[in-house]
Amino acid sequence: MVNQTKIREAVRLLLEGIGDDVTREGLRETPDRIARMYCEIFSGMDQDAGEHLAKTFSVASNEMVIVKDITFYSICEHHLMPFYGKAHIAYLPEGRVVGLSKLARTVEVYARRPQIQEQMTIQIAEALMEHLRPQGAMVMLEAEHMCMTMRGVEKPGSKTVTVASRGCFQKDPQWQNLFFRMLGERNVFNQDLIQENPVDK
Repeated sequence: MVNQTKIREAVRLLLEGIGDDVTREGLRETPDRIARMYCEIFSGMDQDAGEHLAKTFSVASNEMVIVKDITFYSICEHHLMPFYGKAHIAYLPEGRVVGLSKLARTVEVYARRPQIQEQMTIQIAEALMEHLRPQGAMVMLEAEHMCMTMRGVEKPGSKTVTVASRGCFQKDPQWQNLFFRMLGERNVFNQDLIQENPVDK
């Protein structure tokens, strides 16, 4: 549960810490605005992906399901700066599927909390495996990190790509190849950085 009182106090201290005047007109209501905003952008702290993936439907065939280009916004836990991009999710059902919107909601559960992209990718894949019990799942996130573009190395436009594969996607390369083909033949290996979870190798 987000404690708005503590956030307001912290923001006031932060503004004082950078040498600004917390009583001036432009900043007077800023602590309260940020406290309310944090309730929204960190709402995933109080959510469980299992709630969204609990209701499934039987299917006659077990063909791959893929939802791509799910927009997400998250906050890097190292600098508390945004990173944002697209999530692409695929799974091979084992007799049951979930509503498509629930996959997007699952992304939101993990995006709306202090995060690192690598961990978020793994969390989504493992949530699918735990709650849907599919033959396999694969998740790819492509994101731009403000901690790389606004500060530090200052490289705007650079993308970080992370991939997590489980089940048949981890064991059989043909499923991974099909996943990438269904993303539109995008050449992900020309991105600036690809990080594969060591567990998947």
